[in-house]
Parts: sequence; structure tokens; C-alpha cells
Amino acid sequence: ARAIGAAADGFADLHWGREPLLVRGADPGGFRDLLDLDGVDELLSRRGLRTPFVRLARNGAVVDSASFTGPGGVGAEIADQVRDDRVAALFADGTTVVLQALHRTWPPVIDFCTLLAAELGHPVQANAYVTPPSSRGFSAHYDVHDVFVLQLAGRKHWTVHAPVHPDPLRTQPWNDHAGAVAARARDDEPAVDTVLEPGDVMYLPRGWLHAATALGEVSAHLTVGVHVVTRFALVEALTALVAGDEELRTSLPLGVDVADPDQLAPHLDAVRAALAAALERVSAEDVARRVRGRVWSGTRPEPVGPVAAAAFADGLAAGDTVRRRTGLRHRSAERDGQLVVDLPDRSITLPAATGEALRTLLSGTPCAVGSLPGMDEADQLVLVRRLLREGVLVPAASS
Repeated sequence: ARAIGAAADGFADLHWGREPLLVRGADPGGFRDLLDLDGVDELLSRRGLRTPFVRLARNGAVVDSASFTGPGGVGAEIADQVRDDRVAALFADGTTVVLQALHRTWPPVIDFCTLLAAELGHPVQANAYVTPPSSRGFSAHYDVHDVFVLQLAGRKHWTVHAPVHPDPLRTQPWNDHAGAVAARARDDEPAVDTVLEPGDVMYLPRGWLHAATALGEVSAHLTVGVHVVTRFALVEALTALVAGDEELRTSLPLGVDVADPDQLAPHLDAVRAALAAALERVSAEDVARRVRGRVWSGTRPEPVGPVAAAAFADGLAAGDTVRRRTGLRHRSAERDGQLVVDLPDRSITLPAATGEALRTLLSGTPCAVGSLPGMDEADQLVLVRRLLREGVLVPAASS
């Protein structure tokens, strides 16, 4: 709702993965709290960014990073830190600055993307594009992920064309269809031809062609990329899981010419039959476990301050309030008489007696230590302190 305002009501049915959406004044404040031009300067000059956190583009092509990076100086023996003076010169000469992975480097964008990923159920990233007056950073292209474009500053003219390769996978980038992309952008009427101003938002499903040009002043927009989980992810999971089938691992005959379709055909028929049988034996639970590993690790949950977190856990007392860490992917189940909480990178085993209290803590609602069901106060302190140290819970006041 923050990104697309009232249009969120019908978004899933009308636009998600289907059609672009343009929302005027989705945020009357212009998203200044997420990033402004002063923040851009701070990132480029005072945060010690390295490639690939910064990328530059000019006339549709990426600029060699050697032209704007260099050693970090005494005490920071790093060869590829961004040189703000070189970036300034290139920017003044019409080069677009791309601040990549702001969902990892800029706190307001980190918080926004954490919440958005939790809401959408798909991993999210964010880049900012800062374009000099009357300049274009990239020529017409498409992305292999959905995007929300949030205009931060200035005005930018956008043209959007229908896909030449609908619903591209991550292994199918636009340059695989460069000729068709260029022809579509050159010869066809755009589906969207508009100017975005601060506070405006545009949603583009993956595959839609787009190009943007700044108008008369410095323009900045935030592109929030949604790395959608596709049906092909299920295909990949099934393929990996049927590797457990012995018949599908059988060697082809000695001397077979795999370039000869006639020789390969009978073996292909046998594999098709064995594959169909093997797929029937793969459970939805196995597929879910396989797919979730990739999705759960795609977006980090909200940040945890290690020093503050340790101090809070050490001083935990009855009455302190905690909540589940925003954006933390998890799943809990009883196995072999114990409760197991699966996390993106590990599993935590807890006594079965913690079940009711654990469900309460993982519900997402702030909970006060001492009021959890099914456990006495001393055991509640032990459980909550464990989950705080595991990064599952955070102090409720930290939100």
C-alpha cells in the first residue's frame, strides 16, 4: 500500500505479473524519507562504498569501474573504493549513477524492503538511479524481475513497450533478444509514455521494455526489484528431487552417439516413462522444502544490533516485551517428540513442552515475558533468551 496507494486493492488480480500500473502521487511526501539527493551524496562520499554497490552508465552502456574507483587510503587497503571526485566529474558530464543493493546499505530502504518482501512473499532488492539533467542512463531493455519504480526527485520521462519475450527467467536476459528489443522500442507505439514526478510510482512486470530520460534537472528514482518465484522454480525442484531415482541415473550404452536422434530416441522414451513415474513419487512437502531454501535466503530479515541484542538478552526480565523478527522466514513442526523450528540457514530444536508458548512468540504479536501460556516464568525466560540469541526474536520496542 505504501508503494501503490489505493491501487493495492485490485493489484493482485489486475496487475501482478500481467500489466503495468501507474499511480500518481502514491506518496504525497515523495518518498523523501527513503532516499533524497543529500542521501545520495552521503552514500557516494562518506560510506566507503565499493563496486558493485555503485555502477555508472552513459549512453546506454556501463562505464568501466576503473574510471571511478581507487585505493581506500591508509588503514583501508582496498583497491576498488568509490572515488567521489571521479564520480562527480563523470556525473557532471552526463553519466548516470546507479546505487545498487540499497536494501543492504541504506537503513530506510532496508526497512522498506524488509516489510515489502514479507508482504509479497518474494525476495526484494532495491537500486537507485540518479540521472543528470536531460540524460539517459540505459537504452530500452527489460528486467528479469518485476519492479516498482518510485520517483524520488526531479522528473523523468518513461517509455514502456510490450514484451518481446514474456515472463523471462533469470537466465534469459534482454541482450539475448537485443535485436527484437531495439526494433520494438524503435518501431512500435509505447504502452506507457509518461513523466514521473516525486511521489509517483510505476509497476512493471518482468519482460516489459522500458527506458527513461531525466528532464531539465537531476532526477532520481528507486527501483525495487521483486525476484518472483516462478513455476519454473518448481520444475527445477522436481528435477533435483528425481535425482534420487536409480533408474534415471542409469548410464547410456557404451558407444552411443548422443548426436544421432535415432540412437537416442529409444533411450529418451525410456527416460520419459521413468521420469513420469518418479515425479509421481515426489511429495509436495519435498518440493516445498527445496524451493523454500532459495526463497528464504533471498531476503534478509530486519537488522539486529549485535551489542544491543546481547545486552537485552543478558538483562531479560519478566515484563519485557519481545516480538518475532520482521521478515524472518520460519516453519515449526514436531519431530521425534521435539519441536523443530526451521530457519533459512539452520534448525533449532526445543522441548515439546514449549509448544504453546512458541506458537505465541512466533505469531508476530508482541508478547510480554511472564505471560506466555504453558510455562512458568523461569522457563519462559530461558526460552525467550534462547530465541533472542538465535536472532528469532527482537525487543518489541526496536520496531
